[in-house]
Amino acid sequence: MKALQIVKYGELKNGLSINEVKKPSINATDILIETKAAAINPIDYKLVSGALKEMVSIDLPGTIGFDTSGVIVETGAEVTKFKVGDAVYARVPQKQMGTVAEYVAVESGVVSKKPDNISFEEAAGLPLVGLTAIQALERVGLKKNDRVLIHAGSGGVGSFAIQYAKAKGAFVYTTTSTKNVDMLKALGADRVIDYKTEDYKTVAKDVDIVFDTLGNNYTLEAIEIIKEGGKVTTIAGPPDEESAKLMGLADYKMPEEFSKKINEKSAIYKHTWMQPNGEQLDAISVLVKDAKIKPVVDKVYSFQDSIEAFLYLATGRAKGKVIITLS
Repeated sequence: MKALQIVKYGELKNGLSINEVKKPSINATDILIETKAAAINPIDYKLVSGALKEMVSIDLPGTIGFDTSGVIVETGAEVTKFKVGDAVYARVPQKQMGTVAEYVAVESGVVSKKPDNISFEEAAGLPLVGLTAIQALERVGLKKNDRVLIHAGSGGVGSFAIQYAKAKGAFVYTTTSTKNVDMLKALGADRVIDYKTEDYKTVAKDVDIVFDTLGNNYTLEAIEIIKEGGKVTTIAGPPDEESAKLMGLADYKMPEEFSKKINEKSAIYKHTWMQPNGEQLDAISVLVKDAKIKPVVDKVYSFQDSIEAFLYLATGRAKGKVIITLS
């Protein structure tokens, strides 16, 4: 079978190649999916650059990708939830990374049946961003009437998080550039802040929750703009102790500047290192079927144009998900 592989660390054009590889075999609890579509994410091009090689070990050449949708062609002996012919989608575990390929073997516990009302391309774009948003927001107990600021609303995680927070009954602020304002209003955001013309810190003040997807100074500013005792949930800022353990960071201590600000504000600070979860994907499927979540797809590329898809994603200009079709 054919697969898109990281062949060496460095620039995308030189680091990726479509290669002929062995079709994966499955264990008793696995399923084998004939891939229809795969989504790509910033973690993928960071892997190619080598920026994450201390955290994610890859035997080169290694097939890339974590998000998949397709049709089951084989099930392991212990699999009871799925059958051959089922249309499914998943965010695969790190050990099974390699979804930009004609076939992918996946642990059945992280898989969900694809909602009938969306395409394979749309389904492929849901797992990583959906699980990230849900786990990040649920870690701080998002609830009805919470006032939440979601940074970078036009991105994959942000566009899902807006819809999920609205489905939970929250009041949603979000930041974006001028060209994306109407798009985010259509997704349900209550107050879209155009960062080119407004200072978000003067609009979203004393909020209950900030969902920080940007890191750096935005994480510190998140602590500043929440109300006393408010909550910051981040996927880009410094880890907390729990996520540091998941990331394999031994003897980790949060930077003093952050811990001091958190204590001064009596804040709750949580960092999410997303984990695959089939039950949460099932919940996403229900939200999609009920039209409370609509997948946001920016561009779809053919398998032969996979490297071009990565180059586009790396520009940081994608509105929603970038998808690669395989069959």
